[in-house]
Amino acid sequence: MRKVTVNSSKKYDILIGAGLLRESGGIIARTVKPKTAVIVSDDNVFPIYGAILADSLSREGIKVVDFVFPHGESSKCLSVYGELVNRMCSEKLTRSDTVIALGGGVVGDLAGFAAATYQRGISFVQIPTSLLAAVDSSVGGKTGIDLDNGKNQVGCFHQPDVVICDTNTLSTLPPEEYSNGCAEIIKYAMIGNRKLFGSISEIPVSEQYENVIFTCVSMKRDYVEKDEFDTGCRMFLNFGHTFGHSAEALSGYTISHGKAVAMGMAVMVKACVNKGLCGGDVYDKLLKLLEQYGLPAEMPFTAADVANAAMNDKKSAGDDLRIVTADGFCSCKITTVKRNEVITWLTAGGLK
Repeated sequence: MRKVTVNSSKKYDILIGAGLLRESGGIIARTVKPKTAVIVSDDNVFPIYGAILADSLSREGIKVVDFVFPHGESSKCLSVYGELVNRMCSEKLTRSDTVIALGGGVVGDLAGFAAATYQRGISFVQIPTSLLAAVDSSVGGKTGIDLDNGKNQVGCFHQPDVVICDTNTLSTLPPEEYSNGCAEIIKYAMIGNRKLFGSISEIPVSEQYENVIFTCVSMKRDYVEKDEFDTGCRMFLNFGHTFGHSAEALSGYTISHGKAVAMGMAVMVKACVNKGLCGGDVYDKLLKLLEQYGLPAEMPFTAADVANAAMNDKKSAGDDLRIVTADGFCSCKITTVKRNEVITWLTAGGLK
């Protein structure tokens, strides 16, 4: 097992290793000491891992409540959030109890937002079962739900008390979910880790889960400790996300997050090449790695539609939009552009 400790407004550990799910009850009992735990999961994950987690908690004398919702981004909404907090209230959860997210990014965002807002905040445990959640969304305290006009438009920062990443759970990932996670890993490499880029180019991520997860969450730990509330350097983690979120929304979330981020990275790097900010080799290397992991580079929307959607992104401020641009191989910077400049970036990135 490997451990990464985050020293933010709340100090907590990220535990990474095989077989941790069966030990999770003891870890949670020692860390949080709840009387009751509500397991929040979706209908894909809970049938596989719910009973293992519930049994582990019960062995520690912790009462278990479960809340299972339909999988997919469409469930990360106000109505499902309302159902969850009402269930927590009907089960008489108190601030001495805890919420456990068992699943991927959607589960973690929804469960975390419920934990942050129920009775003005109760403890929260992340148990990621997707690669994307393991390397990124389970760490850092971002929680939230989507609105009709934008992703993660309602949310807050609420750091977990512990993150338990059992790498064995990744063995049941379908190919698309594996690729989704690999997109985020490629993002980490592109923003500043040549060693990671080389490693995942030579050895499949699936053959080095523990090492890759440790590397990515260590990078995220560093950003979170310097900029917990995402107003400065933590924005580097949004590389590929601004235009990627637009693609997700424009598709009605039929394009997965990972594929959208891959498209967003490709569009941005191509734009940077065409604007003379980095060499063409950067785009070529990125494109080759995306292809290696079955990820797309072409975005099937017009520049005007993507630009319009991007201005609803959380990273916009008035007429300004902050984007993460490439200035070299595995090197990026944060750039502020005006509303009327966004289309020029997208057309430089190959959109019509």
